[in-house]
Formats: sequence, C-alpha cells, structure tokens
Amino acid sequence: MRFRNAVRLTIDNFSAVFKLLLYRLMTGVVFFSLIYVILKLALNAVTSSAEWTAMRSLIYDFFHALVTGQTEKLQTFHNDFQEAAKNFIAMLGAHGGSIAGAIVGVSLIYILSRFANGLGVFAIGNVINDRMSVFSRTPFSAAYFKSIGQAALYQVVYVPLTFVYDVIIILLCWVSVAFVPAILPLGNFLSVMFGISLAVTVIVGLQALKMAVFSAWMPAMIADKLSMSAGLKRCFSTKKDFGRRFAAYLLAVYVIVIVNVLCLFTTVGSALIISIPLSFIFLLSMQFVNYYKQEGRKYFVSLNKIAGETPEDLGNLTE
Repeated sequence: MRFRNAVRLTIDNFSAVFKLLLYRLMTGVVFFSLIYVILKLALNAVTSSAEWTAMRSLIYDFFHALVTGQTEKLQTFHNDFQEAAKNFIAMLGAHGGSIAGAIVGVSLIYILSRFANGLGVFAIGNVINDRMSVFSRTPFSAAYFKSIGQAALYQVVYVPLTFVYDVIIILLCWVSVAFVPAILPLGNFLSVMFGISLAVTVIVGLQALKMAVFSAWMPAMIADKLSMSAGLKRCFSTKKDFGRRFAAYLLAVYVIVIVNVLCLFTTVGSALIISIPLSFIFLLSMQFVNYYKQEGRKYFVSLNKIAGETPEDLGNLTE
C-alpha cells in the first residue's frame, strides 16, 4: 500500500520533475565549471600521462567486451587491470602534491554542490507535504524561499554525514572489485563479475539502510515544524517496523537502479534527464508516506482518496 501510494504521489507531482531538473542544471553548470578549472590546473600532468591513457582504454575495452561478449578479453582483464593499476598508482605518487590539492578542492566543491542541491530537494519535500496534507499545489519557488533557513540547517548536518557515508561505500566497492576477485577460487571472468555484483549489492544495501534510518528526519522538520536536532531524534524514537521499512527502501532502490539502467541503454541516456529527478521525487514520496503512516496521520493520495481512513490503509510498509 505504501509503495503504491508513493508511486501515485510521484505521478501527481510529476511537474516537479522539470523544476528540479532546471534547478539542478543551473547549479550543475556552476559547480561543474569550478571543478573543471580545479582539475585542469592541478591534474594536467596526470591526465596527459601514458598510465592514465592505458587505464582508461582498459576500462573502455572491458565494458565493450562485456557488451559484445568477447570472453577472451574478459579472461585476461583481472591481470591486465592489476598491472595497469600498479603503474597508475606509481605515477600518482610522483604527483602527490597536486593530486592532494585537487582532491581537497573538488571535495569542497562537491560538498557545496550537495548542499545547494539539497536545498532544492528540501523545497520539493515541502511541495509534497502540502499536497499530502491539504492537497494544495505549492509553487517550487515559494516552497524554496519559505524553507531556505530550515533547509540550510538540515543540509549543514546532513551533507557532511552522508559525504562520509558515501566515501565508506566507495571504499567498500573498491575492495569488492579490486581485491575480492583475487581471493576467490573462480575463473577470471566469474571473479570479476562476482566483484561487480558484490559492489552493486553494497551500494544498494547501504543506501537502503541510510534511508531506513534517517527517512523521518526531513519529513519531521517539514510536516511537524521540528528543529533540526528534534527531527534527527525522531528518526530514533521508534524502532517499530524497521525491517519492513528497510525492505521497502531496498525494493525502491533496486527499482530505481533498474529503471535508470533501462533508460540509459534503451534511449542512449536521453531519458535520464527525466528518470533521475523522478527518482529523487519518488524517494521523497516514500519518506513522507512512511512518516505519515508512522505518525498515524491521514493524507491525500488524490482528490477523492485519503489514505489512513480504513483498516486496510493501516497495512504494513511493503504490502
């Protein structure tokens, strides 16, 4: 029931996709330009090196062989990758100062971009909440400026926390791809595929865990006007149905991955401009539906349907 209601709310707020897309394009141009300048100045020696060219060609050849079924190249990929990575790391060591400066600069710009994009997501959260609570259609700009102070406080804490969390996920994925295949008693091809599969599982599972734990934070601040710290405490105030909530988010993340991968390959990436912001709105809808159910509130699904009015609407998270 909750998954279905989240889909309905996403469709009902479909116009927000284009507003979020435009906002992200505007912020993306600004921050991408800054990152490009930093990388161009700091990493010119790295990007023009033979080691980088070999690594890039090897990665391209791997995915090309994966798509075309050239198993002979896949069989030797692990050994070739280890050798190329060794040479690449040695080259990076020779340019450690400039690389460290670039990493710090790009990390700061990335955190600022997450902060700016988070303000837009928080505004969409206000739009969804107004639609669910009083069935009003709040303009994105009005929601953005109305909540910018509250959103900024939320992002100041949320962005650094999730940044560290994402770095941990990336490290675990690197271990899954670079080291796990080497210790498995399988062929090169099967080992590499298992490593990639494990990395995807790590990403999906840990993202679902993050949402299951912190999903009530933003809705508590928006729907109940709680402070940033009080909203965070609300995340841990109830442990009821945590397993089902995690399962619901796990399913949601897998659905999002599948839809976006299909859009990537079937439309040569053009549909991603719709599917990616739509994914954010769907996850926001999931958060608010879960929060409203957790707090025992009724909410509008459509003009003629209010969820929570009947015993059937009080079902579990994944039905």
